[in-house]
Amino acid sequence: MSPFAERLEAIRERIRLTGRDPAEVAIVAVSKGRPAAQCREAWEAGVEALGENRVQEALPKLEGLPEAQWHLVGHLQGNKARLVSGRFALIHSVDSAGLAERLARNDRRQPVLLQVNVSREEAKSGVDPEAAVTLAREVSGLLALRGLMAIGPLAGDPEPAFRRLAGLAEECRQATGLPLPVLSMGMSGDFEAACRAGSTMLRLGRILFEGSVRKGELGSQ
Repeated sequence: MSPFAERLEAIRERIRLTGRDPAEVAIVAVSKGRPAAQCREAWEAGVEALGENRVQEALPKLEGLPEAQWHLVGHLQGNKARLVSGRFALIHSVDSAGLAERLARNDRRQPVLLQVNVSREEAKSGVDPEAAVTLAREVSGLLALRGLMAIGPLAGDPEPAFRRLAGLAEECRQATGLPLPVLSMGMSGDFEAACRAGSTMLRLGRILFEGSVRKGELGSQ
């Protein structure tokens, strides 16, 4: 078993200890800044997908490892929508009707998540929680809406914010009539809290590729 596979198995055991079945929680290996060889190692070790933050870094990696499932997990600017629509298995960061419209011009079947700023931090992207249901209705009429995404708070207990997202997901299901099965929440510093709150998809970087997270690094990939 490779060191990466060992770290992946250790993370799945930690998921199990939260009371969740690891088979119900997908792991996206956030490969930002990682070389192609490490991306391939992650994919061959059995992660469900590889995730990139920046479009300009993602596209060459996607072309070099086309058999992998690639997700775009970082903030997406509207002027780059034409470069990514139809090329990623899932875009995690739709936060406005305008961005959804730009993506839909190229591929109305593009699977996306609605990013919600549940912790209300100015430095973060995402729609305000109060506007999430309305935006979910709009996005679901333009693209293949699969669920919601959030980044945990930079400080304090992240679990209440994650539970807020889970509650919003249920409201969005009722409003759209869609199953919206994906709750993308939890990164290297807070994934166990996210699992307890109902996450179905984790975005893990450093803890997978390096095996460690610095103390106090909530919201760290």
